[in-house]
Amino acid sequence: MITMRPVLRVDVHDGDFAFWPVAEVKSYGHLPLTGGLSSAEVGTAMMRIVGCNDVGPAPGEGFPPPPADPLGSFLHGMLTSEEPIVGGGLLVVDTSKGVVVSPGCCCGLEDWREWQGVVDEGDPPWLGHDPQPTAERLGDTVRLTLDSAKSDSPVIELPGGELDRLLKGVERDLSDFVALAADWASHHLPDHAIPLEAALSRLLDLPSPTGPRQR
Repeated sequence: MITMRPVLRVDVHDGDFAFWPVAEVKSYGHLPLTGGLSSAEVGTAMMRIVGCNDVGPAPGEGFPPPPADPLGSFLHGMLTSEEPIVGGGLLVVDTSKGVVVSPGCCCGLEDWREWQGVVDEGDPPWLGHDPQPTAERLGDTVRLTLDSAKSDSPVIELPGGELDRLLKGVERDLSDFVALAADWASHHLPDHAIPLEAALSRLLDLPSPTGPRQR
């Protein structure tokens, strides 16, 4: 069986994060983004996503300065960026062979739709480095290589139609995560819930929310 999940790269933090509750997650590991996360895991995901975009605009770019309050300043980059980013990508597992192809360093989850290029026999996605995973179309088969820098690297092979099905599942997982995160924000960050949901949808290349959610 082959599975595919959108994942967030989680790095070390110093334990002093105090804006909202977060879960203990293995450092330099991957956190799946689905609708099944606990509230604390959503908090960890949001800490990482917002933190990746906690960069002030360069002088002269015309963006408003961040608010003076610490929380508003932390959220400012995520809420104002037209192209937010976050480390992560798609993690593929062949459970029958025990092969795992995970996103490499510097891969961004915001580019997950580039995998469609493999289905359409267009440009393959860049999946990061260290290791250097690759995805390529070979006729009717898609081959995923764990580390293309090694001649004996493990691979996962699947029909092109199966990859298309898996990508539709990724979109469902991400949509479920955004809905869960919107509900989480309504409790933990009520003054920022609507713009945060819009920013998440923009980041993950999902349809923008059209209005308040029914609860």
